[in-house]
Amino acid sequence: MKILSGKTQIDFMGKRKSALVFSLLLIVISLGSLFTRGLSFGIDFTGGTLIEMAYPDSVDLGGIRHLLGEAGYGDVQAQHFGTSRDILIRIAPRADRASAEISEDILAALTGADAAAEMRRVEFVGPQVGEELTEQGGLAMLYALIGILIYVALRFEYRFSFGAVAALVHDVIITLGVFSVVQVEFDLTVLAALLAVIGYSLNDTIVVFDRIRENFRKMRKGTPESVMNNSINQTLSRTLMTSLTTLLVLLALFFLGGEIIHSFALALIVGVFVGTYSSIFVACSSTLALGVSKADLMPVEKEGKEVDDQP
Repeated sequence: MKILSGKTQIDFMGKRKSALVFSLLLIVISLGSLFTRGLSFGIDFTGGTLIEMAYPDSVDLGGIRHLLGEAGYGDVQAQHFGTSRDILIRIAPRADRASAEISEDILAALTGADAAAEMRRVEFVGPQVGEELTEQGGLAMLYALIGILIYVALRFEYRFSFGAVAALVHDVIITLGVFSVVQVEFDLTVLAALLAVIGYSLNDTIVVFDRIRENFRKMRKGTPESVMNNSINQTLSRTLMTSLTTLLVLLALFFLGGEIIHSFALALIVGVFVGTYSSIFVACSSTLALGVSKADLMPVEKEGKEVDDQP
């Protein structure tokens, strides 16, 4: 890295082959985990019963699981929800019992052991609803990518649109891969976070593409690679400051926001890191590999302009 006159001179495009290998490695790991381990889908997608219980004092999750196991619900998921006095219980759907019966059994078992236990809320999601949400969520992401492909192609040039979509697909796959590897619950809030990651990454990419288009028209000498390097370096401070300030907010949400938005904040944190990286190394490298040149971005000359300009 060189710094001349207070400006960075980093050869990003010279490192694109190393970045390609790194990205491919992450994608292979992510896809391998997704195919072998899958995602830990929440009740929004799998269906089942969700119960929130409140206790006057701290409660041990091991004791709760043991108690529910004796009541015939050994496969439940129990976790603290916000504080150590609140717990969230998830039960998969059962063919032999209705959701209302399951919630009554759980409440009876817990209040039998501690009369002070209080049910705060109970939610039921049927398997059919979960399947529909899975399908519609996937379609929402697909439609978003198609819309972005069209938008960038109209605003810039078709090579840029493929570069932008390649970066977004890269971001989504790696974010999903992180959730598959660590087996953090994937629910509707995470799906919303993924769509937000797409928007964040696209915004970062558009800023870089705008500067690339401007420099292609201003810099009469220089290869496409040098133009892209200059453009990335010129927008680097803006990119880093935006990412840093966003991460400060997300880290606060992750550590202080409570269990309910833990997965949401994690998805956005991963997305900001990956999106910042991909807007530089994936979007620009893909566009360069597709053969973009100065001629592709020069304004189209209007026919008869010379005649119109004559007195």
